Amino acid sequence: MEKRISLRKDTDFQRVYKKNQAFYNRDFTILIKKNNLDHPRFGFTISKKVGKANVRNSLKRKLRDIVRLNYSNINNVDIVIIPKKHTTDFTYDKLKKSLGHVLSKAFKKKMIFYVK
Repeated sequence: MEKRISLRKDTDFQRVYKKNQAFYNRDFTILIKKNNLDHPRFGFTISKKVGKANVRNSLKRKLRDIVRLNYSNINNVDIVIIPKKHTTDFTYDKLKKSLGHVLSKAFKKKMIFYVK
């Protein structure tokens, strides 16, 4: 994932946590805040409750790949994606479908996530 579309600093994450719009489904919580940039930025928060480091990193790699392939549909927002514990068992396609569903709810338009 490109550096310019990643939330990197703790201050950026805190800004999204404090003033955000939250959207949910049974698998994800996403927090969205407008930014003044011409591109979206994404961050991932995965709790230690989800599993050990290798499990969390594997989930994060899959989510980053999904976002990297599909972020062109979104502009001018910072998004923090928080997966629930049971998403570690999901296949790549099921993760993509569920994340697309919650983003569709957030942006009120159908998000089509492409297969690589």
